[in-house]
Amino acid sequence: MPDSPTPEEREQKDKEQKAKEAAEQAALPYKWTQTIKDLDVTVPVAGNLKGRDLDVKFTKNALKVAVKGQQPIIDGDFPHPIHTEESTWTLESVASGGKEVSIHLDKINKMEWWAHVVTSAPAIDTSKITPEDSKLSDLDGDTRTMVEKMMYDQRQKEMGKPTSDEEKKYEMLKYVYLALFQRVLVARTVELVFGFHILVLTRDRKFQAQHPEMDFSKAKIG
Repeated sequence: MPDSPTPEEREQKDKEQKAKEAAEQAALPYKWTQTIKDLDVTVPVAGNLKGRDLDVKFTKNALKVAVKGQQPIIDGDFPHPIHTEESTWTLESVASGGKEVSIHLDKINKMEWWAHVVTSAPAIDTSKITPEDSKLSDLDGDTRTMVEKMMYDQRQKEMGKPTSDEEKKYEMLKYVYLALFQRVLVARTVELVFGFHILVLTRDRKFQAQHPEMDFSKAKIG
């Protein structure tokens, strides 16, 4: 069985993985960011283009971004569905003189990270995502609790320790075993006390049988 990697080896592997992800994401013809609730995509285009020159479509499960008459810049399926009525796109001018298509996607499941915008694109390791504290404070109570749980579980996994769900299972098992132990202990105690009582009673009756001349009518036995 191979030895587990050392902390230094794990750190080196993480660095290599991050560098690989950064190179893959930099090579994409668009930029994207996300929160636990939504996702934003910006696609650079020529400064002379207008909205009518673009072909931007999104459905619940797919996205297409293209300049009409050209190959699509993005064309693929989402890894998870979106709310189309809450999602939008606009064409905006940027300081460089060009323009960009700005797309806002509202996630249906607001408790999960996306590994990519479309499934045909390189994936990122969502387990490494750590939201800024300022972003966490913007979340509602339930969502923030879920995100913090995800972050805690990831740290636990990296240290080879049980996740929060596993800790709860261990705690439940501990109480079950403790309850069983207490029941066995009580049963064993009752058994010993009853056995001792029978032993004393048997001894006393044997003594009476051996001494019939003695009056035990007023004696309390047991």
